[in-house]
Amino acid sequence: MQLPRLVLLLSAAALLLLPPGVRGCGPGRVVGRRRRPAKLSPLSYKQFSPNVPEKTLGASGRYEGKIARNSDRFKELTPNYNPDIIFKDEENTGADRLMTQRCKDRLNSLAISVMNQWPGVKLRVTEGWDEDGHHSEESLHYEGRAVDITTSDRDRNKYGMLARLAVEAGFDWVFYESKSHIHCSVKSEHSAAAKTGGCFPGSATATLESGEKLAVSDLRPGMRVLAMDSYGHAAYSDFLTFLDKNSQVESLFRVIETEDPPRRLLLTPSHLIFVANNFTSLPTDFRAVFASHVKTGQYILVSGVLGLLPAKVSSVRTQVDSGVYAPLTQHGTIVVDEVVVSCFALVQKQRLAQVVFWPIRILYGLGGMSGNQSYHTEGIHWYSQALYHLGRWLLHDSEFHPQGKLQLES
Repeated sequence: MQLPRLVLLLSAAALLLLPPGVRGCGPGRVVGRRRRPAKLSPLSYKQFSPNVPEKTLGASGRYEGKIARNSDRFKELTPNYNPDIIFKDEENTGADRLMTQRCKDRLNSLAISVMNQWPGVKLRVTEGWDEDGHHSEESLHYEGRAVDITTSDRDRNKYGMLARLAVEAGFDWVFYESKSHIHCSVKSEHSAAAKTGGCFPGSATATLESGEKLAVSDLRPGMRVLAMDSYGHAAYSDFLTFLDKNSQVESLFRVIETEDPPRRLLLTPSHLIFVANNFTSLPTDFRAVFASHVKTGQYILVSGVLGLLPAKVSSVRTQVDSGVYAPLTQHGTIVVDEVVVSCFALVQKQRLAQVVFWPIRILYGLGGMSGNQSYHTEGIHWYSQALYHLGRWLLHDSEFHPQGKLQLES
């Protein structure tokens, strides 16, 4: 049996053999207690999410040109025959059923959420791909990347929550545009930003055991970098490989800053970082959350002369930067730009991620994969992709970051 296949099977077995309490628990100190689902808040009329213009990098990206039936790009569209979705199709051409695969995936996910939220109610699409020029110039409807939706009962009191469910389903931009519908759109299939797990820009730095600061992009297997151990103490950990590596792509990063001591960290919204709500929390009390969930006034862990200490978040904003690098260490944590972060993203389960990556840690630790080409080539690590698909079978959609769902499937 080939080594990579054996590693994957061992990891699958590790997942399946975990006690139900461990598989179901979230980050934190209590094992076996399942988190309550987050309470969803409806979008307000004229509100959009994320809070940036639709055709920007942080949302659905730039317009790439109208798709016509006789164009080469028409093959990029795929019909959606989901019986749980009602298509208005007032043109009687089937145009509303045509969309990109990314849009289709998210629409199908939303259809399930709608039925769960309101039993007996279905998702309804009033506008999909537009071939007749009925929308504004450079509308993403012309590319099959946008849909206008309502509920089958056309109850406008539901539309604010419908918009929120669309955000949770992973649409890249959702707009409560009209009292008669919700507008949703997605990134282009060609968008590199839609196909990367991300993590840190190439300019981010790690701290070597010698005390030297080194760009994350320059890390090499066998180097020892500052991290945090399972007891919340500063420790040096072996760098193993990159779980994601792309030197060319531009991505939208979350910028988290503190004042005392001053720190500034850039990381992608779906990456995990350790957070607490008060200064007196011990390092072991900090929980791993998505970077997009961090708020001003909370505390993150930073490195200092005396070890790791809490620092209050003074500002959170977004910024575009180039390159994405996701380093993996033996401890599953790393200190980047003097801030303690997880090595993992997309799924808010630090402990589970650390468990299922144990075959990779062992093999790299033994030198069995030190020359593996997965370190040298750019893209998402094959093991991460395999675990992602396995996780989609075993974990609920709510465990995945809304903007991270299906990233590895795109």
